[in-house]
Amino acid sequence: MVQILKSPEDLRAYSKSLRAQNKTLGFVPTMGALHEGHLTLARTALAECDACIVSIFVNPKQFAPHEDFDRYPRQLDKDADLLSTVGVNAVFAPEVDVMYPKDFQTTVSLSEVTKPLEGEFRPTHFTGVSTVVARLLLLVGADKAYFGEKDYQQLQLIKQMAKDLAIPTEIIGVGIVREKSGLALSSRNAYLTTEERPIADQLNVILKTMASEFKSGAAISDIERRAAQKLSDIGFGKIDYITIRDAETLLPPTEETKSHRILAAAFLGKTRLIDNISAD
Repeated sequence: MVQILKSPEDLRAYSKSLRAQNKTLGFVPTMGALHEGHLTLARTALAECDACIVSIFVNPKQFAPHEDFDRYPRQLDKDADLLSTVGVNAVFAPEVDVMYPKDFQTTVSLSEVTKPLEGEFRPTHFTGVSTVVARLLLLVGADKAYFGEKDYQQLQLIKQMAKDLAIPTEIIGVGIVREKSGLALSSRNAYLTTEERPIADQLNVILKTMASEFKSGAAISDIERRAAQKLSDIGFGKIDYITIRDAETLLPPTEETKSHRILAAAFLGKTRLIDNISAD
C-alpha cells in the first residue's frame, strides 16, 4: 500500500529513513490525474533507484487566471491505487497552504530558456513551475528526479535551474509515451470530445511530416507555414506555435546549432495540446 505523506516533516522523515538503509531515492513530480506516461516515469525511477516518491500537487502558481486550475482533475485515491500497482513507495500530496505558507515570499525564475515558445504565450507559467519544482527537489532530496519530454521546454529549464542552484538531484528526461494513434498522453486529453480525438491524433503526424521535410532540405519557414496551415485546415483553432528550434536554446536554429527540435502548441476546441519530436 502506498504511504500518503501530507507534510514536509513527514516527507523528510520518510526520506531520512530510506537514507538510513542506504537506499537510493527517485522522485517523480506530478499534478495528478495520472496516466501511463506518469507510470512510465515511476517505473523508470524504480528501475534505477531503490525507492520512488511521487508528488501530487496541482500548483496554483503555474496557472494564469484564465486557465484551468479549478477544473484540473483531482483524484488522489485513484492515483494512489495506480501508483501502488507499479510499486511506488510513497506519495507526497500536500495542500496548497503547506506548499505555500502565508509567509512564503520566494520565487524562482530563469532569464533565458523561459523566454521563447511557452514563455511568449504563458508569461507567468514557468516562474510557477520553477518555484514549485525547486521547493519539491529540496524537500524530497532525491538522488534522481524524472520528467517527461512532452513538456520539453520545462525539462530544459529544470535542468538549467538545478545546475544554476547546485541542487544535487540528477534531472532525468524520459521519452514521450503515446497512444497507438501517436497522440502524446496528457491529463488534459480528457477534455477532448469524441469528435476532436481523431483530429488531435493528426498533430503528431504533422510533426513527423515536418521532420521529413526538414531532413530533405526544405526551408524552415516554408515547413512551418505549411504545418500551421494544415492544423488550421483540419480544425485546430488558435495556434501558439509550430516551429523548428535549436534543441538546447529553443531559439531559431543557427549555423552553430547541433540538434533540432520540432515543437507545437495549439488549441483544439477548449483543449491546448502540446507535442514535440526530434527533427534530426
